Amino acid sequence: MFFHEQLYRSPEIMTKLKNLSITICGAGALGANITENLARSGFNKLRVIDCDRIEECNLSTQPYYRSDVGAFKVKILTNSLYRALGVKIDGQSQKLTEENTGKLLGKSELVIDTFDNSISRSAVKDYCADANISCLHVGLASDYSEIIWNENYRVPSPVNDDICDYPLARNLVMLTVAVACEVVVNFAATKQQDNFTVTLGDFAVRSIDF
Repeated sequence: MFFHEQLYRSPEIMTKLKNLSITICGAGALGANITENLARSGFNKLRVIDCDRIEECNLSTQPYYRSDVGAFKVKILTNSLYRALGVKIDGQSQKLTEENTGKLLGKSELVIDTFDNSISRSAVKDYCADANISCLHVGLASDYSEIIWNENYRVPSPVNDDICDYPLARNLVMLTVAVACEVVVNFAATKQQDNFTVTLGDFAVRSIDF
């Protein structure tokens, strides 16, 4: 199934991808596409957490269908990828809080935070720092995105947490997902932690040295 990927990566790296335990926080534009991309790249130990249901406005940037509107994102995503690949993803249709972070994140070797609110992002950041779990934060803002590891990540201000009508280009989402997933592959293969910013207007992917 992963024939082409294995030719590019090597069998040794594919084994590392298969065995790395990853939890993706969020199943929206970033989280759902990252989950799908990782699954289709050979990652086999995936958990995804999200309590939201699918809305019609999600369909242009998230891998869902009109017939899915109203259903839980996690349920549709895990079922879809099982049908496509036979990969059993551990889907958790619940809200992550400070009280349940240990239960939901504790067995992870890597956590990928794509949440869209500061409270949940803070809970993930703090727990992973305390538990010494590697954590990658991926976020979007207008025509800009960033992929930053926990040690250098600052949780955004909560001022925009409740804003639903925001501009978002699908191409920025997919470019960000591609960069983030390659960062994850490099981490799985070498434990290297690379940080990047992405801007759509000039097609720029820039490495950040903190």
